[in-house]
Amino acid sequence: MFVKDNSIASVEKYFQEKLDSTFNAREIKIIFKALLAKRLGLDENEFLINKKQTVSESDLLFFREAIKRLKQDEPLEHIVGYTYFYDLQILCSPAALIPRPETEELVDWILSDFKEHTTINVLDICSGSGCIALALKNKQLNWIISGLDISASAVDLSKKNAENLELDVPFIAADALALSLQKDAYSCIVSNPPYIPQKDKSLMHKNVLLYEPSLALFVEDSDPLIFYREIAKQAFSALKTNGALYFEIHEEYALATRELLLSLGYFSVEIKKDLQGKERMLKAIKFI
Repeated sequence: MFVKDNSIASVEKYFQEKLDSTFNAREIKIIFKALLAKRLGLDENEFLINKKQTVSESDLLFFREAIKRLKQDEPLEHIVGYTYFYDLQILCSPAALIPRPETEELVDWILSDFKEHTTINVLDICSGSGCIALALKNKQLNWIISGLDISASAVDLSKKNAENLELDVPFIAADALALSLQKDAYSCIVSNPPYIPQKDKSLMHKNVLLYEPSLALFVEDSDPLIFYREIAKQAFSALKTNGALYFEIHEEYALATRELLLSLGYFSVEIKKDLQGKERMLKAIKFI
């Protein structure tokens, strides 16, 4: 027995004691509620009125193991197996990056720009978990959306997400640096490619470095814009006239990325800040 009793209140106190040096009080509360929802199916209101409810010994072992994994820097999203992105429950695993809230702003931008379009073709390059493509499809069921990623395990994860969400979005395995896209096929191409230089590894948190795929994160210091350049080259032919290319970008390379796209023939290249005031998104128009 490692808690006073088997009540939810005692388990919550145990979480606070064991994780106090790792997370702040607000974070611990969020973590505990997420694990309660995963293990016991309790939502926030049920949690508040059921603190005296007792849990089984196997439940206690689950919570104890979760604390151990959290103290080893494993992301909560991997422990519960999912996160929420644009109102969708997205399965998470080490196969793909965990969807970030700031990427929702990129989805917002696309949906706003194309809100008057009943049907368009959209391609998501470096699709990972499939979160961008699936979020767009969920809001625009008539859009024709597909995704691709070099990682077969990421493609498997995105296919599982599409299946669970009952959204018709096909995903295939393909290398973003060696694409051969159909000419004039898309009105919108979006990508959140690898963009973190190797030199920035020392700045990264352990929960990212140890548990998320480096293939989806890092580029060589000598060529940090490699994915933007190669994707933009292919997209220029694949986009229809007035089609738009959207990127999530590294804030330190925002101006360099803009200059790159202008040099490749794109028109009206716009950089957008996220809610934290960081230059994290870019849109470029193919005018001809």
